[in-house]
Amino acid sequence: MLCQSCEKRQASTHIKTILSGELKEYNLCPECAAKLGYGSIFTNFGFDIDKLFGSFMDSDNIHKKAKRCQFCGSSFDEIAKSGKVGCAHCYEEFYDELLPSIQRIHGRTNHTGKLARSAGSEVMVKNEIAKCKFELEQAIKTQEFEKAAELRDKIKELEKNIGNVDAQ
Repeated sequence: MLCQSCEKRQASTHIKTILSGELKEYNLCPECAAKLGYGSIFTNFGFDIDKLFGSFMDSDNIHKKAKRCQFCGSSFDEIAKSGKVGCAHCYEEFYDELLPSIQRIHGRTNHTGKLARSAGSEVMVKNEIAKCKFELEQAIKTQEFEKAAELRDKIKELEKNIGNVDAQ
């Protein structure tokens, strides 16, 4: 199969992206994939192939020196190889390493989806406060001061009642 970008070389990289809920698939040659930021898994995750071969005989030391999650014991290299994060704490432990990949894959780093019904009322109120704060910033930028005052009052009321939500 030919590369869908240059239409000259053989495609060896298959890319799937989901943007705004729409799945797109591309077949690219290594050169075009690198130009578009989809190099090999080793370069995307900061893995240096020369270091692997340079210390191939001393692989036990690599394994021992690798930074590991204190909760599940996963290393970043293991996450990069499997494509799966070991536990929720890995996101904090390997934040700097994971962030570029998460941004490239998802396009953003903040969850904007729905909440599960099992999420506590307090979480829902906190999300409402965050939404109101965002709207408040927008109202101030557009100089809609009446709307901004209403949002400010709503935020104060929500913050005042946040401790009483689960008690009701």
